[in-house]
Amino acid sequence: MPRLKSLLGGAAAFAMVALAPAALAQEEQSMSPAMPKIMSLRDQAQLRDAWLERRFETVLPQLMRENGIDMWVLIAREYLEDPVVSTMLNATNLRARRRTILIYFDPGAGKPIERLVVSKHGMGNLYQPVWDMEKQPDQFARVRELIAERNPKKIALNISSLTAFGDGLTHSQYADLMKALTPEQQGRIVSGYPLAIGWLETRTPEEMKVYPEIVRVAHAIIGEGFSSAVVKPGVTTNEDLVWWYRQRVADLGLGSWFHPSVEVTRKGVPGVLREKASVIQKGDMLRVDFGIAYLNLMTDTQHVAYVLRDGETDAPAGLKAGLRENNRVQDAVTSEFRVGATGNEVLNRARAKAIAAGLKPTIYSHPIGYHGHGAGSSIGLSEEQKFVPTGEYKLRPNIAWSIELMATKAVPEWGGQMVDFKSEEDAFFDGKTVRYIDGRQTKFHLIGAR
Repeated sequence: MPRLKSLLGGAAAFAMVALAPAALAQEEQSMSPAMPKIMSLRDQAQLRDAWLERRFETVLPQLMRENGIDMWVLIAREYLEDPVVSTMLNATNLRARRRTILIYFDPGAGKPIERLVVSKHGMGNLYQPVWDMEKQPDQFARVRELIAERNPKKIALNISSLTAFGDGLTHSQYADLMKALTPEQQGRIVSGYPLAIGWLETRTPEEMKVYPEIVRVAHAIIGEGFSSAVVKPGVTTNEDLVWWYRQRVADLGLGSWFHPSVEVTRKGVPGVLREKASVIQKGDMLRVDFGIAYLNLMTDTQHVAYVLRDGETDAPAGLKAGLRENNRVQDAVTSEFRVGATGNEVLNRARAKAIAAGLKPTIYSHPIGYHGHGAGSSIGLSEEQKFVPTGEYKLRPNIAWSIELMATKAVPEWGGQMVDFKSEEDAFFDGKTVRYIDGRQTKFHLIGAR
């Protein structure tokens, strides 16, 4: 325990020193922030394991007791990891080994949750190994014995038709487990959906002390790409810029959870240019969709840039007005966050507020954390602006969100052309307020500025 406290304390100090501006959650972010130092893989592994141990001590018991579940059984095979299992492995176990079975049991009376691993290879110091293959060669029979010894009232399995995040148990593994269990044990099976979603969506204080640094790295990379050093009007294509971003992430030793995209909006050209390589020209508006994976947490950001024409020092007033309207739609969404409200309720209230203010909104925001399009409630989809099935899940506190949306507005300087002003900023909902983790874009990146 002293080692854990030391690691967590060091991470907090590191984040606060390196990120004093971000820690204040300034609304307007720097367009070209300095690149934070990337931690070594060894330091990342130590920090991730410290975070995981703290989550086991805080998040896990709260979720199990809140949902009245005293045993949670997770089963995964190598290269077919359950989305939850993937977040419960220690940092040096990159995969489940052969078949990995994790069991969490709440003995009650305020005692700590037991963390058991039924696997040939164990799981470092985070779990108690409970399978001796010499004594019991049948792995599933050993699970039956462990259940009988502890006599849980409810046994949660990750089976859910609503979301992949709660549906990680494959059919064959479910069938083999059921075959091994007694009829009485089978009758105690319940869905682990609320545990799976709650575990994945919840961010801890320790994680949130470092998350600003992770988002700052993403913002720094975006600023580097949206510059004259990278973009040469008349030469650079949007695909060139896409691959520059992808390569920069790899060169920094970070991960990409999706392939970035860069679309071009141009005066006199309906819609956007994205699917085919298009040469970037002066006077274009660019929009990047970009995310990184660092310390097992994801970012998801959409920023816009303007390529200055000769003699210009800023974007046209009509484009800047469109970005301001986008910010107003953001305000409409974040002002409607309430603990216990469904994502669909937030969606409809935010849309009503934005439309009443004369805006043309499209809202499609989602949680973020262990996954880019994370577990939890949905606030709209780009193609569905009234009701989303996963939007019936209720908002909880301590969730990171990607506030993703667009405002559509006519641009007078472009002959009244209707333009979609898209944005995506990572934010944190503490249960009372929403704050941007590293600020939000309120002005254009300017390419060609001196």
